[in-house]
Amino acid sequence: MRYAEAGYFLEVDLATGNIERVATDPRLMELHLGGLGTSVKVHWDRVPPETKAFDPENLLVFSTGLLNGTPVFSANRTVVSFISPQSDTLAYPMMGGFFAAEMKYAGYDKIIFKNKSPDWIYLYVNNDKVEIRDASHLVGRGAVETQELIRKELRQPKAQVAAIGMAGENRVFTASIEQARSSASRLGGGAVMGDKKIKAVAIRGTGDVFLARPEEFMKELQGVTDYINFRNTNPIKDVMTIMSGIGSPQEMLHTDEKWHTENFAWGNARTRRRDFWTDEIDASWTKSQHGAVKRLISCFNCPQHCGALISHKDTPRYMAKCFGKLTYAMAAYVDDLDFSWKILQRATEYGVDSFSTPQILAFAVELYEAGILTDKDLPGCPKDNEGRFFWLLDRVVRREGIGDILADGVYFAARKIGNGAEAFDHNTIKKHEQLPVKLGTLDPLYFLMYATNEKISITQMEGQWPQSAFPTMEQREEFVRDWPQIPDEKFKQYVLDWELRGEKAIPYYPTPPMCSEIVDWMEMMHNIDDAAGMCCGMSSFCLKPPYHIHNYPKLISAATGMDLDEAGLKKIANRSRNLHRAYNNRKGIRRKDEKPPADHWKRRFPELEEELLSTYYKYKGWNDDGIPTREKLEELDLGYVADDLEKRGILKNGKN
Repeated sequence: MRYAEAGYFLEVDLATGNIERVATDPRLMELHLGGLGTSVKVHWDRVPPETKAFDPENLLVFSTGLLNGTPVFSANRTVVSFISPQSDTLAYPMMGGFFAAEMKYAGYDKIIFKNKSPDWIYLYVNNDKVEIRDASHLVGRGAVETQELIRKELRQPKAQVAAIGMAGENRVFTASIEQARSSASRLGGGAVMGDKKIKAVAIRGTGDVFLARPEEFMKELQGVTDYINFRNTNPIKDVMTIMSGIGSPQEMLHTDEKWHTENFAWGNARTRRRDFWTDEIDASWTKSQHGAVKRLISCFNCPQHCGALISHKDTPRYMAKCFGKLTYAMAAYVDDLDFSWKILQRATEYGVDSFSTPQILAFAVELYEAGILTDKDLPGCPKDNEGRFFWLLDRVVRREGIGDILADGVYFAARKIGNGAEAFDHNTIKKHEQLPVKLGTLDPLYFLMYATNEKISITQMEGQWPQSAFPTMEQREEFVRDWPQIPDEKFKQYVLDWELRGEKAIPYYPTPPMCSEIVDWMEMMHNIDDAAGMCCGMSSFCLKPPYHIHNYPKLISAATGMDLDEAGLKKIANRSRNLHRAYNNRKGIRRKDEKPPADHWKRRFPELEEELLSTYYKYKGWNDDGIPTREKLEELDLGYVADDLEKRGILKNGKN
């Protein structure tokens, strides 16, 4: 019997229509756990580095995490992996909701799509019954609309459906995969799904997931339950509202957006509005949000309420989540939150990433205001901020006119438009649009996270370390007094010594060695979450979470039957991280690519940035170009990876 995992992959060849239920080797789970970990291994073994996003050889993999479908609170993330059309690296956006649990209950750890379908299809999985069904009647339908139509067609109101909208059909590089209360949004998974002519994947499962040692498991889970109850009634003091509790983050619950609106950038990631949050704005936005949010909602088996059911005036009902509430309004310079609810609904039906897409639209507006784009490029575009954002969104999704160029994202559009447009591409990393943070002095921790992580998205990388130093020693002592989540007690002293100004302030503190340790910890927790299928809002993303390096091994051991200690779990996370790194090294990623946007911080320190990279690379066991050495790879049982990198000339003598 297999514990925690189903033990089967569902392999779908879209070109031939062949479907296979393939038993997996238990050793795969022991080495890589599940979720992202095992998916990276699948891509390493089966997708050559020469493969491009829209090649038939590009796999599209829907994966459950190891703890999905178990009683563990908030283990509800589905990992979708593929070669990205934007970055040409191995991407893995995640979605919450109920899809992963349903997939595990149907009996599958992964659904692996290969090749391309000649016609539009959707996949229907009902336990061991699997069908490729015609989807020609769904082409042009919205992503949310498609989900409802498929449920009615199948007469399965409880089926979980992941679908693309028009953006995915037209291979827009920021197309998302929408599913119930969440979406896999970053780096263009919807475009890859559309390229393969998959309109949707529908799943219904009624099987069981077994635990190896259930009594032990439930005892450990009780400790998590107690902590969740404690944190919900005892928010962390002296931190911003959305970081004071647990969740991902609870933007639909909180209405105070002073921190985001005054510290993040407006428009095309250019301008901060430090005095934006007035009493009038507070009252207006609070009224709008309370009027639009009909009900706070949760993903599978989660006690928090991070999403919301939105019904705003004449806007059709839809599920909203996280930061999309702000991205369009801030990018468009629209001060009325009512605009957000309207355009976010349309964007959700279209199926586009609500982080990248607003930046693309703002980029077009900025080019127009600079005279690089003219009325000839934007015929009939309204002049008001709201109107032109709707107009541009429609054209990007349909790839009409200038929208066809913008649909490839800011990096590629800037170079195709030319005439100085390249200078306006100032908020991408590895060709991917970033969260529009615009702050003063370089933050060394965020520099490393932005520059080096394979997610290429700070919203999925930041984590359990405070975002700034506490002003007083009393506040620091209060924060570190109750902090069992840290992997090493010395981290407490780092916080105690951290000052807002002076020698022990950013950018020189934390020091490069300290930054390497802290970033490695946060990144490790994200990799464990992504293998377990855990929402990062209950672990790696938030301050003082319920799941951490000290209780994770006990939960995983009780669930799977493995006897896993902290060192063993750290090694698995490190193994998967280095395998992913090596895969993207095969795709061409090097040190030269690991740079945040040029004007991300007002004050930059080039020599310090190079020192940070060099120190971090050495700490990770990588060479000066950010490639894992043979010594590091063999330490992690990845000798075959070192062999491959040397054969390709990426590593020489195991190091350079």
